[in-house]
Amino acid sequence: TLFSNKKKKRKKICYIFFIVVNEFCERFSYYGMRAVLVLYFRYFLLWDDDLATSIYHAFVALCYLTPILGAIIADSWLGKFKTIIYLSIVYAIGQVTMAISTIHDITDANRDGTPDNFTFHIALSMLGLILIALGTGGIKPCVAAFGGDQFQEHQSRQLNTFFSVFYLCINAGSLLSTLITPLKSVASTLMVFIAGSGMYVKTDPEGNIMWSVCKCIGFAIKNRFRHRSSSYPKREHWMDWANEKYDKLLIAQIKMVLKVLFLYIPLPMFWTLFDQKGSRWTLQATTMSGDFVSILISTVNPILILTLVPIMDRLIFPLIQKCGLNFSPLKRMTVGMLFAAMAFVSAALVQIEIDKTLPNFPSSSESQLKVVNTYSTTLNVTISPNEHLLIESFGSSADYVTFDHQDITVSLNTNPVITKAFSLIKGGRQTLIIPSDPTVMYLKEDVKSKPREGKNAIRFVNGYTADLNITNLDSIEPSATTNYTLVNQGKRDFVLRHGEQWCEFSRKFGFGASYTFLIPSTVFSDDCESITEVEDMKPNSVHMALQIPQYFLITTGEVMFSVTGLQFSYSQAPKNMKSVLQAGWLCTNAVGNIIVLIVAELGKLPKQWAEYLLFASLLVAVSIIFSIMAYFYTYIDPAEIEAQVRKEQGLEPEEMEKETLEMEEKDEDQKNEQGVKQTKI
Repeated sequence: TLFSNKKKKRKKICYIFFIVVNEFCERFSYYGMRAVLVLYFRYFLLWDDDLATSIYHAFVALCYLTPILGAIIADSWLGKFKTIIYLSIVYAIGQVTMAISTIHDITDANRDGTPDNFTFHIALSMLGLILIALGTGGIKPCVAAFGGDQFQEHQSRQLNTFFSVFYLCINAGSLLSTLITPLKSVASTLMVFIAGSGMYVKTDPEGNIMWSVCKCIGFAIKNRFRHRSSSYPKREHWMDWANEKYDKLLIAQIKMVLKVLFLYIPLPMFWTLFDQKGSRWTLQATTMSGDFVSILISTVNPILILTLVPIMDRLIFPLIQKCGLNFSPLKRMTVGMLFAAMAFVSAALVQIEIDKTLPNFPSSSESQLKVVNTYSTTLNVTISPNEHLLIESFGSSADYVTFDHQDITVSLNTNPVITKAFSLIKGGRQTLIIPSDPTVMYLKEDVKSKPREGKNAIRFVNGYTADLNITNLDSIEPSATTNYTLVNQGKRDFVLRHGEQWCEFSRKFGFGASYTFLIPSTVFSDDCESITEVEDMKPNSVHMALQIPQYFLITTGEVMFSVTGLQFSYSQAPKNMKSVLQAGWLCTNAVGNIIVLIVAELGKLPKQWAEYLLFASLLVAVSIIFSIMAYFYTYIDPAEIEAQVRKEQGLEPEEMEKETLEMEEKDEDQKNEQGVKQTKI
């Protein structure tokens, strides 16, 4: 008997392995794609920050709404196993479609690195995202519940361990998602999951339970409305008004589900904050400096999860319990919400530091102007009505001058005086280039936002007397200015050439700066050392390492809130409604992302740090409300309640036999455990 029991346990570990590896691969695919999604919107499709954030959260919201569809398909038609298989195929097609949408060569006829038909790429990427949302969302409530189905009701300790390992695999997949393409991973998911097919405990679909629930609730409301007169006696629960038509067991199960769903009402606010680490926090990082730390930031959340989950599960929570404190699941979730609020306070403090270093960009009604002098002598420059600048040869004005009007007149103290009128761009930045022949001075438009992806925008002004060829840039005529070119952080070399003459110019770049390099007529005689640098925009100076505290706080909150919530949802659900309640849990995430979408589109707070503090304040208020609701919640044993209702109705022989077998197996397990302990002693 002992040998047989050990064999059963080994077999269970084997097929549980297939389930958790399947989840690892699926999450690997999902997070690998999602990690760069907002950057794809921002820098490939060239959307602004707010639109990129909105579409990102709309996609995440859809991923957490489709679990309702997955639960219906699993419970009423295909069952959990087949639902996971078929929707994983849809998932794979979506990843292929999304990958194709990122190939700019498909529409880039002139091979300039920019797609010629953005509509095609947008349409293809949106189709891919919809298919991915259907796939990942559809299987989401099924995998966790399918894993839970492999355990019997008396194996609560093993079930809790499974959910912890399950969540570890989610984050292990997230951690490694930068190493292998998501497409390979989703294909691996299918193969691994199917490999364990013959070992799984597969429960048959039990009919459209969600539709039955909706009809029962609808009838109860309708019946209560019909009998709203005081002449009708009150019933203990409003769902009892469905007694005339529906089975008492179904009504009891719905009561259990509604009791938990009521607790879910405040939960979306946690996800409102949590999922912004993939949008707002990612965009925040692009305005910061950092080298290897940029890789650390992208992986810090899953690394912390892999570290904190076992520490919390095996050390912190048992220690709290030994101290005699009742740290119940709902209390853990409340503390998790407070940690998330603290994370956003930390993000706000970081944003304040970033804002101190950002340039003062013009408003939509203002214009900004900088003056660059490549004339042979120092010039007095007068800009109407009362701006006076003294600019050295091959130098520039100290900073941009801001105007609230667009039409200006520029006068140079040359002999004779040169005067010229210009019209500035509203809401833009421009540089007035004064060449070796001041009579042909001209305006050149500048960048008016931080260069994308933390790169650096550079350009050259040719003060040489002939055309120049510059490495990786176009040929530049005398007195002309190149367009901006984006270069990465680090040391960059540029070779300037005219005929047989050449020299090399080197410069080490940081993150997010903008420069204009002035080439003098003596450039070849002094081996490029006389090239002058004008800093149009300072590099990012706030280091990415400052984001680590906010990631630590949000991850601690995630462990306390999400892992616990996943276990709580499963434990408080009736056996035939576990997928339904899992879908309800995931819907809280969808609602949270919709809240972000609304704030991004309608809130329009002038400062990002103020938005962070707003979210933190809202979550603190919500956590107080949730803690009050949790105080009055009574934990239940769904199996015990169902057994009691069945007993009142008359227990069927099959169910009695099943219950007896489970009790016998439980007793046998306990005896075997005692035997193993005695053998060890």
